[in-house]
Amino acid sequence: MTDTHCPYCALQCGITLEPNPQADSSEPVSLKGRDFETNGGALCRKGYSAATLLAHPERLQAPLLRQADGSFAPIDWQQALDLVAEKALGIRAESGADALAVFGSGSLTNEKAYQLGKFARLALGTSRIDYNGRFCMSSAAAGTNRAFGLDRGLPFPLADLDSAGMILMLGSNVADTMPPFVRHLSGARENGGLIVVDPRRSATAKLCADDAGWHLQPTPATDLPLLLGLAHVLVAESLADTGYLAARTNGFDSLKASLASWWPERTAKVTGVPAEQIRHTARALAHAASEAKAGGKPVYILTGRGIEQHSNGTDTVTAAINLALLLGLPGTLAGGYGTITGQGNGQGGREHGQKCDQLPGYRKITDPDHRAHVARVWGVDPEIIPGPGLPAVELFDALGTPTGPRMMMIHGANPVISAPDASRVSQALASLDFLVVCDFFLSETAAQADLVLPVLQWAEEEGSMTNLEGRILRRRAALAAPGNARSELWILSQLAQRLDAPGHFSPDAQEVFEELKLASAGGLADYSGVRWDDLDAGAAIYWPCPEGAGINRQPGARNGTPRLFLDGFAHPDRRALLTPVHSQVPARVSSAVSLVTGRLLEHYQSGAQTRRVAELEQAAPEPLLEIHPATARAHQISHGQRVLVSNERGDVIARAKLSADTRLDTVFLPFHYPKSGTANLLTEARVDPISAMPEFKHAHISLRPVEEES
Repeated sequence: MTDTHCPYCALQCGITLEPNPQADSSEPVSLKGRDFETNGGALCRKGYSAATLLAHPERLQAPLLRQADGSFAPIDWQQALDLVAEKALGIRAESGADALAVFGSGSLTNEKAYQLGKFARLALGTSRIDYNGRFCMSSAAAGTNRAFGLDRGLPFPLADLDSAGMILMLGSNVADTMPPFVRHLSGARENGGLIVVDPRRSATAKLCADDAGWHLQPTPATDLPLLLGLAHVLVAESLADTGYLAARTNGFDSLKASLASWWPERTAKVTGVPAEQIRHTARALAHAASEAKAGGKPVYILTGRGIEQHSNGTDTVTAAINLALLLGLPGTLAGGYGTITGQGNGQGGREHGQKCDQLPGYRKITDPDHRAHVARVWGVDPEIIPGPGLPAVELFDALGTPTGPRMMMIHGANPVISAPDASRVSQALASLDFLVVCDFFLSETAAQADLVLPVLQWAEEEGSMTNLEGRILRRRAALAAPGNARSELWILSQLAQRLDAPGHFSPDAQEVFEELKLASAGGLADYSGVRWDDLDAGAAIYWPCPEGAGINRQPGARNGTPRLFLDGFAHPDRRALLTPVHSQVPARVSSAVSLVTGRLLEHYQSGAQTRRVAELEQAAPEPLLEIHPATARAHQISHGQRVLVSNERGDVIARAKLSADTRLDTVFLPFHYPKSGTANLLTEARVDPISAMPEFKHAHISLRPVEEES
């Protein structure tokens, strides 16, 4: 029996695996939820069915090399690794180290994320590394770093939400994307205090029914003006916590001036949210926060990708944090602000060196002291560590250009489905001299590769993950690797030898973790005080956890720093920064409909895994375009009819699902599907100037019914 964690989202729900005694079973292990803090024994449909992928007939078990006719043929590992090294060395000799590129993932373990960043910079010598968290948490990270000096998704344990009296949730549909999260909303719902902001009446918004709270339904891409309007009411009606602001923040006077023009009636015209609803929400938040400080139930503001995946995502996150600071919440036991991490290791994946501008421990690659510290751990001269590279959209745009990368290695990502303006990304990958993809299925991206390397799944590998609370968890192997599949740590170790890389590249997860601890020591994300055997024993350890922190090593004890900022924020003066942000009133396109994209209950990310689970595929076999009945009538679209969804970037075919849960000016399309159902064929690669987050959540589209073939 093996205790581990679900392979999907950042809840990292606790699960137990047991060998299946039936030799002919399609599932080599049986899986059940266990009583872990985030899930309390519950799992979603994806988690319950995860074991079916471990023995899936499409599982990759040998390296695959593309042949002259375009087909794949298996080769042995020595040939595969020699070929990767030969290509990398040849291209580097001809065009320089930055002609080699790496794209990582928020699904990799901490050890693989760390080793991948080290491999790119030492073994390949390239600065051209980024990861798919750029498409997920980059705006949240930029906003929280700006305000607090440190980025951790939830700066408090998730269980703290259980006692909340009020929760304002913006841009997150946890009821579908991470259903076990919903149990943590029950206290706010019972108190009538769940407030959900979403252009759709999503499954999470429906939790506000029956006096459990209320739903604000703004026009797409107007979350920033809505937050400015809420903050305006707090200031104009003297509801802000001026004592907290004076003691613990900087920048209030500038913020106050910037909010003056966002009175409720103006905000209502821009957002579509009635002025009285804006006033009521701001007053309710202020009243609940005041009661919380007097010993009542705490108040939380939570954000998700819906408000962050925009070209103004960092400013929108900043506006949400400003609202929380005006209420006097962050760094207190009266509540706080948090952002809901999406990918399984979206937190750890961005802390230890996959980002183009970052070194392990959340260190800056441009800081000489940070570079010197990491160089000492790696045993190299700081001068050989490259400088900052290119964020994901810019990196993909550079592929195959005269001065851009000629070779790329992709680990744990499927950008042909998940990247914005996906057809452009597919074309860029096709222009490379050599593309290597590490995966356990032939994903849509792997299908374009020159070489595919088969890697381990979650139940076959050792390592650690960091969940949405900043809690470090043990991932444990319950099965041997099938066929010739290999750990990415082993692959990187073997390649480093062939590339004559400086430093040591261990294939052992625990050894890599010990090195990661040294590299992170003294950084913002300090893991140096974490012990592997404590993780094995189930101790609840939250970073930062510096060496010598006086850890209580009892299983289940809360160690490290479960609650951040109680003694001050991470800026040098220990104060949070209120930053004025400004919103351009969105341009009205009278004939256009706005496209919003997102996830379904049944599927995860690009769908490369969940579309291979029979029960999930049968439940949601194709993309459905959620459209208001009146909007459908205006476009002569009937329920169940195929619809052509188009804009200047591409065309998507989806079947219409008529629903009054969607605004008249908005349609919703899930992004899990391939080929003509790929929603990201329509999304825009325009990025946030601070975080480089693309504009995923808003695109103008046209609709036309497709004549069914008789």
